[in-house]
Amino acid sequence: MTELLIKNMVCQHCVQAVRNMLDKLGYAGAEVELGKAVLPVTPDAAEMRRIDEELRGLGFELITDADSQLVEQAKLLVMHHVREEKGMRHNLSDCMERNLNVSYDTVSRIFSQKEGRTLEKYHIAQKIERVKELLQYGHHTLSEIADMVDYSSVAHLSRQFKTVTGMTPTEYLRGPQRRKGLNEV
Repeated sequence: MTELLIKNMVCQHCVQAVRNMLDKLGYAGAEVELGKAVLPVTPDAAEMRRIDEELRGLGFELITDADSQLVEQAKLLVMHHVREEKGMRHNLSDCMERNLNVSYDTVSRIFSQKEGRTLEKYHIAQKIERVKELLQYGHHTLSEIADMVDYSSVAHLSRQFKTVTGMTPTEYLRGPQRRKGLNEV
């Protein structure tokens, strides 16, 4: 068995794209989840290059160095933290330290060096993406969404939404609702 850590996987569509690609390469039965795949066999060096090329063609990338692995783990934790509505009331820095066994300052420093933006800005961007999804579903009020995504108020959510997207949540809802597919530019 071989575990591959994969950069840029952010949703279940990514998981499916990687699973399909691995199936096509003859790795049927690979276990794929956000940020990683476990292959049932160990590929040789040429096959690893082929896997890496296929992943890059899909917009993903194999992670090989420790700092990049830490950054990807931090990203996955942020996504989980933002989407886990019931257990989200705990502090992000505590969550990072508990799950990564590294100080938050270290994770934050390495994240900024590798990504060119702070971990906090990444966290805010993920929260806004979650807000967009919830708005599109149309099942919740803005007040409910603010609570679900851990904003202190609708006003705070709206200010941050406008800062990140350039529009208010209402303007966003009036705009085009179609999301682009994985292969669309």
